[in-house]
Amino acid sequence: MRLTWRQMALKDRMRIMDHIAQDNPAAAIELDETFGDKARRSAQNPVLYKVGRYPGTREIVVRPNYVMIYRVVDNRVEIIRILHARQQWP
Repeated sequence: MRLTWRQMALKDRMRIMDHIAQDNPAAAIELDETFGDKARRSAQNPVLYKVGRYPGTREIVVRPNYVMIYRVVDNRVEIIRILHARQQWP
């Protein structure tokens, strides 16, 4: 399946990277690579990750602190948001 990122998910990703890079640039790069890897895996197997709290979504736990929310639309996986695990969702 094709992989797409919504604009808000890209903003979330950049905000997280900027925040972590202030203290540890290497950790920010590593986490960003993990986000990319998990997103690619979701496109290869869209039902790999758990059913999301919001209807029609699925959630990927990235380390213990972040959750990537995605949905399957037609023949693509769309990353909707990347949130800190403590944020309210939905």
